[in-house]
Amino acid sequence: MSLGSLSLLAEQMGALEYVLAVVMLLAGLGAFLFGFKVLSDNIEKLATNKLRRWFDKTGKSRLAGVGIGAGVTAIIQSSSATTVMVVGFVNVGLMSLFQATTVIMGANIGTTVTAYFSVIADIPFIEIITVLTCVGIFMDMLCKKEKTKTIGMMLAGLGLVFLGLQYMGMAMDDFAQQDVVREFLLGVDNRLVLLLAGVIITGIVQSSSAVTTLIVQMVGAGLAIGNPANSGVLFLVLGTNIGTCVTALLSSIGATTNARRAALIHLMFNVFGTVLFSVFLLCWPGFMSSTLGKWFPDDPGLQIALFHTFFNVVCTCIFLPFTNVFVLISTKLIRERKGTESRAGEGSLLDDRFIKTPSIALNQANKAVTRMAELAMQSMKTAFDGFIAGDEGVKEKVDEINVRVAEMERRIVSYLIKVSASDISYDDEKLISALHQSTGDILRISELSDNITKYTRNCKRDGIEFSQGVLKSLQDMYDKIEELYQRTIDVFDKKDITAIKSVDAVEDEIDAARKEMVKDHIRRLNEGKCKPASSGVFINLVGNLERAADHLTYVAHALE
Repeated sequence: MSLGSLSLLAEQMGALEYVLAVVMLLAGLGAFLFGFKVLSDNIEKLATNKLRRWFDKTGKSRLAGVGIGAGVTAIIQSSSATTVMVVGFVNVGLMSLFQATTVIMGANIGTTVTAYFSVIADIPFIEIITVLTCVGIFMDMLCKKEKTKTIGMMLAGLGLVFLGLQYMGMAMDDFAQQDVVREFLLGVDNRLVLLLAGVIITGIVQSSSAVTTLIVQMVGAGLAIGNPANSGVLFLVLGTNIGTCVTALLSSIGATTNARRAALIHLMFNVFGTVLFSVFLLCWPGFMSSTLGKWFPDDPGLQIALFHTFFNVVCTCIFLPFTNVFVLISTKLIRERKGTESRAGEGSLLDDRFIKTPSIALNQANKAVTRMAELAMQSMKTAFDGFIAGDEGVKEKVDEINVRVAEMERRIVSYLIKVSASDISYDDEKLISALHQSTGDILRISELSDNITKYTRNCKRDGIEFSQGVLKSLQDMYDKIEELYQRTIDVFDKKDITAIKSVDAVEDEIDAARKEMVKDHIRRLNEGKCKPASSGVFINLVGNLERAADHLTYVAHALE
């Protein structure tokens, strides 16, 4: 073989090594991203109730908001997802801009946890953890308990994360051996270019965690990005924090004014922090070598991960006292549109942004069903008060409320169908079924209200009047229905199955009251104290009230 042929073969072999390294990098990145999705999705299933409670406790405390934002993001491993949920909460009026700002700051801290998985991957025994992928898959295939299957998939996701990190690490080691690659990365010395690269790459991937982890892998393999003396790689990390805002900005399109303000606050926090740290690094280019580089000289990957955490913690500490300033700036830049209502309507509770997090979406659907029940009972009370007062004019108000109830029922059912298409736990499936059933029963209550307005009209038309004693017995029966409603809502909201006994006890009292009232009416008819024409109205009225009580009881029992 000639010298020229050997040279050509060597070039081809070198090109093949590059291709294999790129393929290995992409395969590792794919396994890493998919593993994290599986891991976070299944952790979320196990922490469903905690996530709901955490978001319900944001309150007015700055530190509580930061803690909740950091904790939720550390669990679901995505500040973008947390921020999208926050935008959704603001959109439906369940979270103020003040609360949203503190949670967003915390989310930026929580997202830094991901990079440490890359650091942990360097521990010698970590290869054993990749076996969890197989163990977890078999747990999902062979076990019958839903919780065990979820834990299995969580372990499988964790194994895939480290498997992906291993592949990415091997690819980075291959690149690190190539002088061309090292010189190219080292030559990218324009810090503005590195900053913009971080913004653009993260905006495309929509995950600052993934991009930062990749940077940690590269640096850990010995691939210096930019001039180390100028802290070039740190500008790339800073850019990822701005790029992660893209998801929240996109989710705010078409949302309420306050939701768009929340997305703007997220962008402002990261832009202001990046500008502040950019100036700091320009003034002190040897920051890393003088601090983290001295403390952890043999672990450059850990240095990058710690800097990412340091950046977000310091920015939060600096900006947290100025939360109200962020809110003020956002309200000045994004003004309320004329003719729009800032108050969220009934249907706005069901924001599609929550569907990616089924536990939160179902919590919202639960609130929407509770609101629907409140409207149905408002319709019932309006109709009943109209009957007692002999006022036919309430029908228009009852019809108006019933239209809102029917519209809510359609929206809730449509929303539940979308949520059920997601990967949900068995407990969530049961809740969806209960919510479906409950909306039907609540709709029946509003329809019964319409019947009562017809009885009022018949009394006016036929000149039927009832004595004060009869009206009082009707009022007592309705008061029992109101009590039943309150107990049903307590069961429905708190998911306390043991409290159903108290619901059944009140329902039994209403049944007994109906029987006694019908018996007294027949006695009055026989004594000639009541007109025969009143029988149809009275018996049907108490029958409808009892049916309303039955439907309330069905709502409570739907959770069994």
